[in-house]
This record gives sequence, C-alpha cells and structure tokens, in this order.
Amino acid sequence: MLAQRQQLLDEQHMTYEELRDRAAVYSLSMEQLMVWHTIEGLDYLLEGDC
Repeated sequence: MLAQRQQLLDEQHMTYEELRDRAAVYSLSMEQLMVWHTIEGLDYLLEGDC
C-alpha cells in the first residue's frame, strides 16, 4: 500500500504535504481530489496495520 500511495503522489507531481495543503483550501482538480481521497483511505488502512 505504501508503494501505491507513493505512486499516486508521483503521478500528481506533488508531495503529500502539497496535496494536503491544496485540499485544505479547495484548490484541487477533480482528479487530484480523487487521488487525495484515495490517499486518505490508504492512510486509514495503513494505520490499522500497526
């Protein structure tokens, strides 16, 4: 899941922080928003793996 998460970020040419900050100010395209929601879901699942 970590590799998938990084691949999504790489495809958007953004770091997690950049994507998060743009999401916070509603400055994402629809595609980027879908990626953001996917990453949030992956993060949720990864937290359960600890």
